[in-house]
Amino acid sequence: MKTSKIVHHNEDRLRVDFSFSQEKVSRIRQIPDARWSRTIGAWHIPCNQEAYRQLMGLFPDIELPQNQPIEHNTPATFSLAKPAEAEIAIEVSGTSLILKMPKNEADIQFVRTFKYVRWNNQQLRWVIPNYSRNLELLKDYFGTRIGCITTSATIRRVDHDHYIHPQLIPELPRLDSESLKEIGQFRQWLEHKRYSDSTVKTYIMAITTFLRFVKPRTSAEVTNEDMRRFVNQYMIPRRLSFSYQNQAVNTARLFFKTIRGSVLITEQLERPRREHKLPNVMSKEEVALILRVLHNQKHRTMLSLIYSCGLRRGELLELKPTDIDSKRGLLIVRQGKGRKDRVVPLSEKTIFMLREYYKSYRPQIWLFEGQNAGGQYSERSLEMVLKHALVAAKIKKPVTLHWLRHSYATHLLENGTDLRYIQEILGHKSSKTTEIYTHVSTHSIKKIKSPFDDLEI
Repeated sequence: MKTSKIVHHNEDRLRVDFSFSQEKVSRIRQIPDARWSRTIGAWHIPCNQEAYRQLMGLFPDIELPQNQPIEHNTPATFSLAKPAEAEIAIEVSGTSLILKMPKNEADIQFVRTFKYVRWNNQQLRWVIPNYSRNLELLKDYFGTRIGCITTSATIRRVDHDHYIHPQLIPELPRLDSESLKEIGQFRQWLEHKRYSDSTVKTYIMAITTFLRFVKPRTSAEVTNEDMRRFVNQYMIPRRLSFSYQNQAVNTARLFFKTIRGSVLITEQLERPRREHKLPNVMSKEEVALILRVLHNQKHRTMLSLIYSCGLRRGELLELKPTDIDSKRGLLIVRQGKGRKDRVVPLSEKTIFMLREYYKSYRPQIWLFEGQNAGGQYSERSLEMVLKHALVAAKIKKPVTLHWLRHSYATHLLENGTDLRYIQEILGHKSSKTTEIYTHVSTHSIKKIKSPFDDLEI
């Protein structure tokens, strides 16, 4: 993607060029007064600082030409270069993430989506809890606008004679042209292998961070020891998750095997011990309460469909009206996680709800569309729907959309549904993934009598 200044209908505008993608179109439509022009064959947005910052927030990797002149020699209203004051600073301080950023309404709305976020009026900073994927979400949203990530957390001492205390590296150097070329080749290889967009993004971010970390060494000089340093000096001080460490190892193995053709850092890399976390589950009463407080028909239908069919967020947004087979009572999920199709049973109650929704909204392309006809509903808007429902229902738990899917699977199990059918409905590749719901089902656990009840006290 790239942007440039133009004059369109005697008005200063920012032209945005990109290869067609429904996801990108949906995101650019979030910018007020974004328009498509048949004349110039491109999208364009207002030429002002607010629209520019929103564009950078939505597309942090967009190409910004240096000294780009405005067409027809019209004076520029502002520079396309990234303003120095727009840099974002994040400090990891124990259980908190301290966020410093310039005042921007779009960014403020994003920050307020975090659970238990607060504004420190003395330090003029946002304070966000340092748990779950909050740090990764900040990094994904602000992207290249982040100037530095530092930490003030105390690292526990490990009593190993050979252990070197990790030295925090606050900033990483930029990549040279050769490294950027290799990353571009890696991206092309991933896309050729038809990896999903989210996987490509995750792998590219991971290998970019690693190659920046090992500078001035080149990829040809990297050894297994560099990955161990990356874990000890970069991941651990920042308290990055076990899954991020696994992703970094997977990315390194794939990158050096396909791009470098090297056996280094492919066979001997150590992985962290696996975490065994239980899925978060709500009771049927809590699910009903969340859905009951939603007065908007579209919002209630979306969350109801996630729960009643055990859908992932992306699967819901990719649905089209033709994916509903009301005669057979089935919902067809196309190209879900792992690019797998599957069918999910639809109850009569769910079919009736979908019919009423369709009569009211008449979607054109996607089953759930945004404010503009034909535009896909955004993931962020869907998350905000759930957040507002939780506030209205006065539920304090940090519920996410995926909790509805977990709750659906658990409630099916408690109703006596065979585990094999649940695996097929959820689209799990392995039955071991589905078996985790047996650990949170209360159907059998409640029958266990505690010996405490027999004590006479």
